[in-house]
Amino acid sequence: MQYRAFKDTKIAEVGLGTWQLGSADWGNVDEEAALQILKSYTDAGGNFIDTADVYGMGVSETVIGKFLKSVDKDIYVATKLGRRGDAGNGWPQNFTYDAMKRQAEDSLQHLGLSQLFLEQLHCIPTEEMRSGKVFDHLRKLQQQGLIKHFGASVETSEEALLCLEQEGLASLQIIFNLFRQHVADEVFAKAKEKGVALIVRVPLASGLLSGKFKEDTQFGGTDHRNFNANGEAFNAGETFSGIDFKEGVKLAGEIKQLLPDERMAQWAIRWILDHPEVTTVIPGASKISQVNSNVEASTLPPLSPQVHQQLRKLYDEQIKGQIRGHF
Repeated sequence: MQYRAFKDTKIAEVGLGTWQLGSADWGNVDEEAALQILKSYTDAGGNFIDTADVYGMGVSETVIGKFLKSVDKDIYVATKLGRRGDAGNGWPQNFTYDAMKRQAEDSLQHLGLSQLFLEQLHCIPTEEMRSGKVFDHLRKLQQQGLIKHFGASVETSEEALLCLEQEGLASLQIIFNLFRQHVADEVFAKAKEKGVALIVRVPLASGLLSGKFKEDTQFGGTDHRNFNANGEAFNAGETFSGIDFKEGVKLAGEIKQLLPDERMAQWAIRWILDHPEVTTVIPGASKISQVNSNVEASTLPPLSPQVHQQLRKLYDEQIKGQIRGHF
């Protein structure tokens, strides 16, 4: 595993996303399997885990908290707030200081920590970011010692650029992959100038970039790849990066032909890591084999400039125009 700088810390360039471990929106992952996934990741040298309070409404954070009690090395956990809709929460009431403090304290309790390494806004409305009040609240939580760093998970380049104007922002979490290449043109230089870490989510476009799906692949009823395939429940970009599934299968086949060998998922992650502005990429996993596959990307050599050029040409000519949803 290779590591990259996050402020004064070194974190694994391949992190672990844990949406799947909430046993919601991806199907069920039982606790024992989740603990084994976390162990496999850290055994491979991983030390950066991304979660959120709404991943199973505390389930993901709680199983991570249980795991943290079993390890004796530094593990850096990032969580998110702002999307809860349970009693007393929801939009816009989630964005008051008192509500944000309550959400951060709930995450601390679930994780069994006294301070959150990184608290992130979780794809909240653009107007809330534009007003700036939520960032003042995060600074106050930081001053109180509840959080060490704060960042934002965003859905559009416009939102990313708004956040980059905020003093003290440590990180931006963005969708960036072979189906979303243009984000580098719009955001990366500014993030580097500001010294803001870039955390890349949806690196495999919900599995499309693994090259394992066929046009007739079916997903379970509680899997977001079924109920949000066209953006019915939340931003389309979170599922298949906003690409129509059947078209995505075809395009993934064309991408695969440009890669050095059959390890499509690993090369898709390697392509992201070839961008030095990226701090870490956070693929999820519902199986230990997926953890091992993801981590392998850190051991691969960079793709050649020629392959990068071919992949960008394919993107510009055939992929970008098919992205749906706001981005």
